[in-house]
Amino acid sequence: MIKLFKNLTKKDLIIVLVIALLVIFSVFLDLRMPEYMSKITILVQTEDSTMKEIIDAGIHMLTCAVGSLICTISVGFFTSLLSARFSKSIRRKIFAKVESLGIAEIKRFSTSSLITRTTNDVSQIEMLLAMGLQLLVKAPVMAVWALLKILGKSHELSLVTALGVVIIVTTNLIIIKIVSPRFEKIQKYTDKINGVTRENITGIRVIHAFNAEKFEEKRFNNVNEELTGIHLKITRTFAIMDPIMNFVMHFQHLGIYVVGAYIIMNSSMIGKINTFSNMVVFSSYGMQVIMSFLMLTMIFMVLPRARVSANRINEVLDCSLSIKSGNFKGKTKEKGTIEFRDVSFKYPDADEYLLKHISFQVNQGETIAFIGSTGSGKSTLINLVPRLYDATDGEVFVDGVNVKEYDLKELNNRIGYIPQKAVMFTGTIEENVSYGDNGREKPNLQKVKEAIRVAQASDFVEKMDKQYQAHIAKGGTNVSGGQKQRLSIARAIARDPEIYIFDDSFSALDYKTDATLRKELKKYTKDATSMIVAQRIGTIMNADKIVVLDKGECVGIGTHKELLKSCKIYKEIALSQLSEEELNNA
Repeated sequence: MIKLFKNLTKKDLIIVLVIALLVIFSVFLDLRMPEYMSKITILVQTEDSTMKEIIDAGIHMLTCAVGSLICTISVGFFTSLLSARFSKSIRRKIFAKVESLGIAEIKRFSTSSLITRTTNDVSQIEMLLAMGLQLLVKAPVMAVWALLKILGKSHELSLVTALGVVIIVTTNLIIIKIVSPRFEKIQKYTDKINGVTRENITGIRVIHAFNAEKFEEKRFNNVNEELTGIHLKITRTFAIMDPIMNFVMHFQHLGIYVVGAYIIMNSSMIGKINTFSNMVVFSSYGMQVIMSFLMLTMIFMVLPRARVSANRINEVLDCSLSIKSGNFKGKTKEKGTIEFRDVSFKYPDADEYLLKHISFQVNQGETIAFIGSTGSGKSTLINLVPRLYDATDGEVFVDGVNVKEYDLKELNNRIGYIPQKAVMFTGTIEENVSYGDNGREKPNLQKVKEAIRVAQASDFVEKMDKQYQAHIAKGGTNVSGGQKQRLSIARAIARDPEIYIFDDSFSALDYKTDATLRKELKKYTKDATSMIVAQRIGTIMNADKIVVLDKGECVGIGTHKELLKSCKIYKEIALSQLSEEELNNA
């Protein structure tokens, strides 16, 4: 937790210092009031005292109370300001870190856990600062200062107060020992609830289609009941504190007056007045001590969970990146070239290689396609170019430079990536197509229109209300799958990259649209290099090179006609989709 609080800025530390000073001054004023109360008690019982002396002491006591109130209000304002500033800063840092994480790190944490860490875990830290900082300073200062005030005045009454403190401290330590491990479970089950809820929302159509509502309700209830059970156990454990506090508080009052009465019985008249005055002081200061430990108890209710949350946040912030940016930003001798040199790849913690000894070269303006059975490693292979993963063995070159040497932004500026699953963001069509930073001038409306035309999306875009300013809902739920794919392709076209990567990006298109789009795309991107993953032979048969993958190995490379003669697997795939006559005429 201390590590997390190192993120406090200088301004935050100044606010912390102001809070500490205000709290200490507030404690000083609170502890002055019993002294004035003792003075008033003695004055009332002294024959030669005047009403003015009593009123003056009362005014001083009232001034202390008002001053303490002002300090408390000020502390509340500054702690709220500090907690809000700090939580804002931490959320921003977590979000920035998550954006820099690779796919491997995202899978390690899970999406639902990252959401919990950005929201719920940060809220726990915010709560600790808002409530705990004031109490964390005030409780120990008040407890120690109050004890110092009463120590030495009466050994008997001090012993009664000390006994109450020992009982409270022992109880707190036992309770914290019991509940600390359970707070970690709470955050993990919160992750699970977020995960189950997210799955339900994402897969709502499938759930309805298969009448699986009861099954999903049961699955959610199981996780919810486990989380509720842990909450109940913690709440029941902390519930013990209330009766113990009340018992100690009343026991201390009773003990002070019983012991005080015994001392008064065996004292002279002057001794009786002093003892009674001490009883009033001990009773007030004893209450302050008990209140201090009550505050500590409240901190102990928040602190363990905040500690767990801080550790979870630090896990994200300290996560080492598997994909590290290089430094190369300069111009290259080559343009639009891609080369794989004996590349092999396996996922982290996997035993077997998914890709084995892949080698090929593509020149500027050429189109290379990849085909093979499901799970043969096609998408993984092309994902090595934009460094969504890094090759385990071998090297990948773009424009003659190893991709690991590139500054990630520089590498991304050379690539137009169209993922297998089209992704749309909330906003307008124009905002989605001109999305991102390509290191050059942002695409204007004319450029957006041209990209949409090439992607064969003009027909439906111009029929929508507001056309290019038409609203796209979250996830693109107000457009069809084929329309999303075409807009996703338009986004890459508007970027004007050297290299286009199509990860099965034509699968949702009908054959006519597919053919027209590829024809227009070929004209528009004649100077660019294209990498295409596809399942349809018709989509890739005109490629300059076709790489056939089988179980992660390259079993054939060449043109469509060459592979029909030399590669048995390619011919089997081709014949499963087209007749021999269609293939021969292609």
